Amino acid sequence: MEIINNDTALIWKALEEVKDPEVPVLSIIDLGIVRNVVVSDEELIVTITPTYTGCPAMDMIATDIKLLLAGRGFKKVTIQNILSPAWTTDWMSEEGKQKLKEYGIAPPQPRQQICNNDLFAPNEAIPCPRCNSYHTRRISEFGSTACKALYQCNDCKEPFDYFKCH
Repeated sequence: MEIINNDTALIWKALEEVKDPEVPVLSIIDLGIVRNVVVSDEELIVTITPTYTGCPAMDMIATDIKLLLAGRGFKKVTIQNILSPAWTTDWMSEEGKQKLKEYGIAPPQPRQQICNNDLFAPNEAIPCPRCNSYHTRRISEFGSTACKALYQCNDCKEPFDYFKCH
């Protein structure tokens, strides 16, 4: 058991071990949901923002953070959830986006792409994470979780999730 002192840089590094339970190749640092870490003599406060309000993974993530940091010697860990500002895919790390693609989930597209939340809008050009073809179509606005949409590649015929831009 490695004990981390009050060095916040070491705490941020340790938080890379906490994985998103819905996409286990991503850490909560990759996702950009950790907003702040504050250490005092009495407690450690970790502030997180959900990818979606009501995201079912947040309770498990909070528990995993507490378990990790308790195992590193912190006696009082408080998880603070904030909703404002709302999480955005801009907070994801580039490494995290690459991990998504390697896992078979199309990462959110760069900002120059159209980010359209209209349910019946024409499909955004989303490249297939397997063959890189842009010849894809949206099957459903919602994929395996609310933060993803289900697409299919018209070239390799494989279905895939797209981590929606927001």
